[in-house]
Amino acid sequence: MTLSGRITATLILLGLGIPALADTTLIHAGELLTVPGNSPSSRQTVVIADDQIVRVVNGYENAADYDGAVTVIDLRDKFVLPGLMDMHVHLQGELGPKNDSDALKMSDQLMQMRSIYFAMNTLRAGFTTVRDVGSSSQEMYAMRDAIENGWIDGPRIIAAGGVGITGGHADISGVSPDLMEMFTSPNVCDGPYDCRRAARNVIKYGADLIKITSTGGVMTDRATGTGQQMEMDELKEVVLAAARMGRKVASHAHHEDGIVAALEAGVASIEHGSYTGPRAIKLFKETGAYLVPTLLAGKTVATLAVEADFMSDTVKAKAIRVGNDMAGSFEKAHKAGVNIAYGTDSGISPHGTNAEEAVLMVEAGMSEMDVIVSATINAADLIDMSDSIGTIEAGKFADIIAVDASPLENIDELLDVDFVMKSGKVYKD
Repeated sequence: MTLSGRITATLILLGLGIPALADTTLIHAGELLTVPGNSPSSRQTVVIADDQIVRVVNGYENAADYDGAVTVIDLRDKFVLPGLMDMHVHLQGELGPKNDSDALKMSDQLMQMRSIYFAMNTLRAGFTTVRDVGSSSQEMYAMRDAIENGWIDGPRIIAAGGVGITGGHADISGVSPDLMEMFTSPNVCDGPYDCRRAARNVIKYGADLIKITSTGGVMTDRATGTGQQMEMDELKEVVLAAARMGRKVASHAHHEDGIVAALEAGVASIEHGSYTGPRAIKLFKETGAYLVPTLLAGKTVATLAVEADFMSDTVKAKAIRVGNDMAGSFEKAHKAGVNIAYGTDSGISPHGTNAEEAVLMVEAGMSEMDVIVSATINAADLIDMSDSIGTIEAGKFADIIAVDASPLENIDELLDVDFVMKSGKVYKD
């Protein structure tokens, strides 16, 4: 909508009788959490024009007071809050016994169709914005752009391009040498200047941010551990190259040496942070970087390592050790005042179960309100979108969800979201 159209629509909604140029929706909310961190209010109306929130008012406004067609959504028996955000997903797959065969047998086109299915599972679970930090980049950029253009439905996607070192967690593993050669990304690098090239290359092709792997990883099918792997000069060059082009860097990191190195290099977020200790906590607080904890991934891999039979012995050993240690480190980091942004690593866990992370965060000592802040205000800050999402306030996108009762009293309410609106469009009611 043009600026003049938005001004006209706003005047209508203020009751000045100018012919409507926007689709108007009134949400009647029994309880409304407009700004997570503040107390909710009762008996509120959210006024929406097209994709944006125009105002929030006390009481239930009457559609008859507005000119033109008005849609009223009755959520008077619900708890209404901003759409949730997941800062660590992998929409192109789900962990399971057929991962290797799927990679060989599924066409890129079919995999893309499955990605849309996973994305819709995520949206219907109440997650209106996600940060995808590890997918086949061109397909993910295409899905991001198709959703943004309104050609297909799905959550708003912030898409990362990956940069990793030879033999590291971001490199191909667990297949024959011929397949390794075929599947090796051009953004696998060695040394600072080659990693600078790789960082520039992912930005060239459309990355919103860069994802690096400063340590080894659980799902890498090599006995190379989960300690630091990227060298400091490589880390610094990636972060500098990204900053020169207006991009942030997120770093997968398990052990504290790799967390510290990535924070010293200037990354915006640490993904997992499984062994966050005193040195890392000090740097988190000095830099303001976010920890994206992914407790659900830890629980999932630790459980599958015991109950399933498709993991190699190398992967199982790491999964059990790291998966069982993550919650304790998260609790210490949160109590120390580290910034937390919500993230699940969905794709390890099934897409659409993203809210299970909230339950685990509460079990690890975080308050229900702080969990919701991490999935709204903090997540919006991490992706530099605080001016458009994260709260239910005038001028922001109408990303709104509702549940039966207050998640501030029982976080399990988020496991069953009853209503989902993204950018003014209803996806679940």
